[in-house]
Amino acid sequence: MKHHSIPETMAGVVLTGHGDLDKLEYREDLTVPEAGPGEVLIEVGATAINNTDINTRTGWYSKGVTTGTDQTAAGGFDRANEEDGSWSGKPLEFPRIQGADACGRIVAVGDGVNPNRIGERVLVRAMQQAPDDPASYNLITFGSECNGGYAEYAVARASEVFAVNSSLSDLELASFPCAYSTAEGMLDRADLKRGERILITGASGGVGSAAVQLAKRRGAEVIAVCGEAKFDEVRELGADQVIARGQSLLEVLDKDSVQVVADLVAGPQWPELLEVLSRGGRYVASGAIAGPIVELDVRTLYLKDLSLFGSTWQPKRVFENLIGYIERNEIQPVVAKTYRLPDVVQAQEDFMAKRFSGKLAIQVKA
Repeated sequence: MKHHSIPETMAGVVLTGHGDLDKLEYREDLTVPEAGPGEVLIEVGATAINNTDINTRTGWYSKGVTTGTDQTAAGGFDRANEEDGSWSGKPLEFPRIQGADACGRIVAVGDGVNPNRIGERVLVRAMQQAPDDPASYNLITFGSECNGGYAEYAVARASEVFAVNSSLSDLELASFPCAYSTAEGMLDRADLKRGERILITGASGGVGSAAVQLAKRRGAEVIAVCGEAKFDEVRELGADQVIARGQSLLEVLDKDSVQVVADLVAGPQWPELLEVLSRGGRYVASGAIAGPIVELDVRTLYLKDLSLFGSTWQPKRVFENLIGYIERNEIQPVVAKTYRLPDVVQAQEDFMAKRFSGKLAIQVKA
């Protein structure tokens, strides 16, 4: 069942393979997908740029790559292996429409979906339950294992599409799904509690700035690490203390003084993160932009009774809670700049240059 006349073709940006920015191709002759059983068709209003878009394009997730995400200004990694160049470790199917974020309206539903959902304003969950085994840690990413938000229309399973009632614009709402669910998933995994101290690395980026807001929402004391030029912006998000990226943490913080570390950076400074963690502290990672290979002193791990968590898969409550935070105005969007769909390459270049705090959003529907 359809909401209105839907065209046969649409504009979108397709990724044609792993590699340089020339692998992104803007086209206006893409076929509009149809909603299959259990699915909905969304007219996309806006999307946004995420690390996973860049990492997937360049093949950074490949085990053959050992450097940080900024080691390639725009091109792909020579040592990336196409067999494991996606986040899931499985080969991607090309061409692929990327875009983990999508805000829009449901315009058609497939068999088995309540037609009353047509017209709903929605957000798509970026990290989705695996279709075949919802109870497992298996998952798919919108815009990776299936086509995503870099197009005028997108299909998603109805169970992964959430109505949102908000006065925010599509651009503002599109800044939430991937970054904020990643950040909330990290805090959920680490069980951050009111009154605890949390150290957040990469705090001016999309996930980092989300984590600052979400940690403050939980009543935590937030210590944020970011570039000095972005101190004021990160303080405005709620950080109680800011530390310059690259400065020794032990020059600023006492050992054993932080209960939780939310890390998006890793890299050579990683051992200091465990030094500042208190006994029984929790470390959670969902990124490694400064380099994925780190040095761990296992004695620090066991003598301090630390817990180390990876965070990618999310229980469904994480996204459900996020919708509630948005609707109750408990968190605010941080959109640094907006682009049009044909300008995705420029948006990715600006993202990689780290010129902005917060999210880079893309207006899809005129």
